[in-house]
Amino acid sequence: MSERQVGKVMAAVGAPLTLAGVAMHFLPGPGFPFLIIGLALLVTGLAMVASARRR
Repeated sequence: MSERQVGKVMAAVGAPLTLAGVAMHFLPGPGFPFLIIGLALLVTGLAMVASARRR
């Protein structure tokens, strides 16, 4: 599996997780951990995809 594919999967998982974290943050629920984990996956995945394109 290439770095670009791993980045795409991480970004694909991070985006909905971030949205779920935002929704749960406004609704009663533990949204902050999901928001942080989702943002970390999303940003890391996008950085991996961007760095793989430069090569």
